[in-house]
Amino acid sequence: MAQITAALVRELREATGAGMMDCKKALTEANGDIEAAVDWLRKKGLSQAAKKSGRVAAEGLVGVASGKNKAAMVEVNAETDFVARNEAFQNAVEQIAHVALEVGDDVEAIKAAKLPSGRTVADELTHLIATIGENMTLRRAAVLTVPSGVVASYVHGALRPGIGRIGVLAALEAPSESEAIQTLGRQVGMHVAATRPSALDIVSVDADALERERTVVAEQSRASGKPEAIIEKMVEGRIRKFYEEVVLLEQVWVHDGESRVKKVVEKAGAKLVAFERFHLGEGIEKEESDFAAEVAKAAGN
Repeated sequence: MAQITAALVRELREATGAGMMDCKKALTEANGDIEAAVDWLRKKGLSQAAKKSGRVAAEGLVGVASGKNKAAMVEVNAETDFVARNEAFQNAVEQIAHVALEVGDDVEAIKAAKLPSGRTVADELTHLIATIGENMTLRRAAVLTVPSGVVASYVHGALRPGIGRIGVLAALEAPSESEAIQTLGRQVGMHVAATRPSALDIVSVDADALERERTVVAEQSRASGKPEAIIEKMVEGRIRKFYEEVVLLEQVWVHDGESRVKKVVEKAGAKLVAFERFHLGEGIEKEESDFAAEVAKAAGN
């Protein structure tokens, strides 16, 4: 039997886009013959993944996984919402979240890590692309840890525990991992999912966004003929309101409609040190399709 070298496997993978393990099996079946291995992959439907890799993937799932004082979150994209209902895809997202919990939030490190199937995450996605027929990508990951306390997770509209379209991690430092702190962490997650803050505290607010807000309010005030002394007060008032809108600790607690988040956390004897919010597909430019045109094209018109 011909020796199946790493270079031979790599060559087949580059030619077909199939997963590493699939390429090795194809070469073994074909006794090292590249062309026969390509045919083997084509017959198995595994050589089509590369052709699908250029298509926009803005749907999919967000997955979370939790450990001791630690939690991870990943976003795995596919082309259509239909794939999110696929059990194999759901299982993969769940497993990838647990990989992130172990290896950290570096996407390339996650892709290189092994899954229970024996494939790397990258190869598993390639396998799913070929099996399901849609492009898929691991877009991003986040991992939060605390020395003491909890990193709570919340998934909005979960299809099953830990996977859905919106995911939140909330890191709370506290003397212990009590049930009360766990509950507070989940409530913070629900709050973040609903209010979409962009910064944890005032110091973390994006300087450019803050300056734009100041400029807009000042120009609006000048246009209305207000004197400079009044304009300055109006700008400062608007900036305070801006902080209340975008800064998590300054926001009104959605669970009672009156307390500030920072006061709720302080009262519980905890400190909110970080959060992450993933909304599936946010920031991805989706392709607009003309259904009538697609039908006409398929009909040859």
